[in-house]
Amino acid sequence: MALHKLRRFVGTIAALLDEAPPEPALVDRGLAALRELVREDDWLPDAYAAPSPERYRQYLLYADARERFSVVSFVWGPGQRTPIHNHTVWGLIGVLRGAEYSQPYARDASGALRENGAERLIERAQVEAVSPAIGDIHRVRNAYDDRVSVSIHVYGANIGAVRRSIWQADGTPRTFVSGYSNDALPNLWDLSKDTTVS
Repeated sequence: MALHKLRRFVGTIAALLDEAPPEPALVDRGLAALRELVREDDWLPDAYAAPSPERYRQYLLYADARERFSVVSFVWGPGQRTPIHNHTVWGLIGVLRGAEYSQPYARDASGALRENGAERLIERAQVEAVSPAIGDIHRVRNAYDDRVSVSIHVYGANIGAVRRSIWQADGTPRTFVSGYSNDALPNLWDLSKDTTVS
C-alpha cells in the first residue's frame, strides 16, 4: 500500500489550515489536493474499503489532533444511499472507485426543504465541495446497483462527532451524530516500512 500518498495529503491539508485562508480559497486548494489523491487508486487499505450489506460505511482515516479536519472513506454497497443530511462544516468529496450521485437540497421561501437543481453524477477521480456557504444539504447514493463505490471525504471538523441533521420523507429533521465504522486507524506514521522515505 502506498500510504505515503495519504500521509502527504494529510500534511497538505494541515499546512493549508495553518495558513487560515478564506473558505473559498481553502476549498479550491483542498479540492486540488484531493483530486491528486483520488487520481490513483493504490493507497487505501482494504480494511477501509470493505462494504456492508446493511448500509454504507464511514471509515475514519485521519483526524487532526485539534479537530480542524478529518479524512474518511465512504464505502457504498450496491444501491446504497444516505438520507437527506447536512454537514454544518466545509467538506470535500472525491470519488476513488465507482461513482456516486449527489442530489442537492435547499430551503424555499417558506422554509421547506426542496431539491435544488438536478442530481449530479460524480465519477472516478472527480471532486466536489459542500459547506453552509455554498450548499450543505444533500442526499448521496451509489451510482451502481451491481458494484461497490468508494469516495474520500475531508471535513472541517471531526465529522463523526458533529451534531448534524437528517430529514425524514415528510421533511421532519432529526439530530444525529454519525460516528465511524472502524475502531482502528491506518498507521500513517511508521516510516520504517515506507520505501518512499529516504
